[in-house]
Amino acid sequence: MDKQVFFLAHDVARANAIEAIRQAPIGYAVTIQPKTRSIEQNSRFWAILTDISNQMVWHGKKLAPEDWKHIFTATLRKQIAVPNLEHNGFVVLGSSSSKLNVREMAELQELMTAFAVENNIKLRG
Repeated sequence: MDKQVFFLAHDVARANAIEAIRQAPIGYAVTIQPKTRSIEQNSRFWAILTDISNQMVWHGKKLAPEDWKHIFTATLRKQIAVPNLEHNGFVVLGSSSSKLNVREMAELQELMTAFAVENNIKLRG
């Protein structure tokens, strides 16, 4: 049996998921979790990060979109930073943005948009 994913959007999908569980071999695992971010959210996410990266200088440095992703994700998750092993920088402790569900990604984009507005950054679309 290959991996199966069911989006519980209606009763038929729920019934299909229950039947798949009944037929699954002993030792298989079942995970129930919120839906992860959508393709549209992901596209908008990277567009906002790119706009901020292109228009913002942060503490005298121009940062890449990936760097801004870490800043916003750390802010959303209220992550902490600790000195690295050589004591010449910091490491943010926490999780990846790829694990965000739809609600969390919407919250992250609200945080990013508010930051852009406060810093006069023009966002596309």
